[in-house]
Order: sequence, then C-alpha cells, then structure tokens
Amino acid sequence: MEMISIGTPLMWAGFIAFVLVMLALDLFVLGGRWAHKVSVKEAAAWSVVWVTLALAFNGLLWWWLDGTQGREVANAKALEFLTGYLIEKSLSVDNIFVFLMIFGYFAVPAEYQRRVLIYGVLGAIVMRAVMILAGAWAVAQFHWVIYLFGAFLVITGIKMLVFADKEPDLAKNPVLRWMRGHLRITDGYHEEKFSVMKDGVRWFTPLFLVLVLIEVTDLIFAVDSIPAIFAITTDPFIVFTSNIFAILGLRALYFLLADIAGRFHLLKYGLALVLVFVGVKMLIVDVYQVPIGIALGVVAIIIASSIVASLAATRQGRGRSA
Repeated sequence: MEMISIGTPLMWAGFIAFVLVMLALDLFVLGGRWAHKVSVKEAAAWSVVWVTLALAFNGLLWWWLDGTQGREVANAKALEFLTGYLIEKSLSVDNIFVFLMIFGYFAVPAEYQRRVLIYGVLGAIVMRAVMILAGAWAVAQFHWVIYLFGAFLVITGIKMLVFADKEPDLAKNPVLRWMRGHLRITDGYHEEKFSVMKDGVRWFTPLFLVLVLIEVTDLIFAVDSIPAIFAITTDPFIVFTSNIFAILGLRALYFLLADIAGRFHLLKYGLALVLVFVGVKMLIVDVYQVPIGIALGVVAIIIASSIVASLAATRQGRGRSA
C-alpha cells in the first residue's frame, strides 16, 4: 500500500519549529514557570488560543494546497485534518477524566498539577510522534494492519460502553504498586519537586508517582487514538499535525473542565461509539469507503448528542435534588 503525504521536508520542519516555539512560550513566558492554580479564565483563554491556532493552520494548509495541488486536494486534506482533529480532541477528554481521578487519589494541590501536566504534554508529543511514524510505516507496508486497527477499535469501543460507569481501582494499578515497592517515597509533597535528597539518599515525592501514571495514561490513550486517526487518513503529515494540535490544548482543556467534568458523564458513551464507528469504517474500507464529510458529520453528531444528553441529565438531577 503506497503511503502518499502532502508533507514536504520544509512543511515538517516548519510545523515542528512552530510546536517548539509555542511550547517555549507556554513553559517560560506565559506563566508556566511558577507554581500557581490555573484559573478558569486562564484555561479558557488558552483553550481558545489552541483551537484558533488549529483552525488557522487548517485554513493555511487549505490555501497552500489550493495554490499548489488544486482545489480538490485542498478540500480533501482540510476535511481530513478537521475530522482527525475533532476525533483526537474528543478522545483527549477521556484523558481528562483519568487525570482527575489520579490527581484526586493523590490529593495533588491545584498549584502543583500544572507542572505535571506540562511534562505530560511533552511526553505525549514524543510518544505520539513515535507511534505515528511506526503506524504509518506499518500501514504502508502491510495493508492488513488496517483490519487489525479496525478490530482493535471496535473491541475497545465495546469495552468502553460496557465499563463506562466502572471506576478503576488505582490502588491495584501494577505500575503504582511496583513504584511503591521499589522506590523511597516521601510522605508529603515538596512543592513541585519530583525528588529530594535526604541524608545523601534520593527520595521520590508523590508528585513523581503522579507524573509516571500520567505518562502511562498518555501511552494507553495513544494506543486508542492513533489507530482512530488512521481510519480518517493515512497521510502522516495530517495524522501528526491533527494529533499534536489536540495534545497541545490538553492542559488548558483539563483546567477548563476540571470543576465541571462530572456534568459530562455521558460523554464516555459517545467516545465509545466514535471508536466503534471509526473501527467499522476501517474494517469495511475495501468494500465501501465512507466519505470524509459523512465521517465528520457522524462523529460531530455523536459527540454533540452525548454532551447535550449529559448536560440535560445533570440539569434534571439538580432539579430533583432542589
């Protein structure tokens, strides 16, 4: 299977440079260096910035392709990016539910969560880049990998539907149990530090345990989201850029939704249906290729319906309790 990409070396270099600049601004210029509780206003502003940048990038990509490769290619690639971005952005909300559980379990002060999420985003970008390159190579070399990805997504989506209301027992997490059994862990937090020296001996803080679990969570969700985007496009440049834009906005989205995530409890069912849909799309690719426009519409309807249903259910619940 031939892998065709619109990404030129200059486009790849330019996008990577853009990501590095934005990360540097976030980390070192716009309030990322000191411990503080991220306000809803700050999170909302950054969320708007990231979404606006993603849409502006898509518009710029369309303009460039329209002038170099024609209107048909420009429309197709812009639609692929938008659909992929919507799917990845939606799936990232599931990350937030798990992040909330981890932070709550360890009672991480709000002002310390920011640093963990910064490193979480950096780790997620590296992991996504590696997995996207590996996935693109596998799809290009072995067409049957598409069916493997599709089956995996269908099974994962069904499992999410069945266990959507079941909260995992973090105390039984094998990674956490191993760390507690093999590392010296301090009793409390030492500001934003992941480790401290005591009497010449290295001790790790609970914040380090949180960081490791966040990175493991990113890895697990990447296993779901990477196959999902390949259901939309096999162009590595579109896969990479849509993924990275979704990840860049993850930290701001977390702080924006942290206090109201409980109102979106039905969104997990919507995300599960999205995985099943894109999985089926991959499984029937050689029989019928679902148009990207239809795929975008289906995903948007599923996500919007689950959000509206969640808000309606919580509003009714508050009405009864009142």
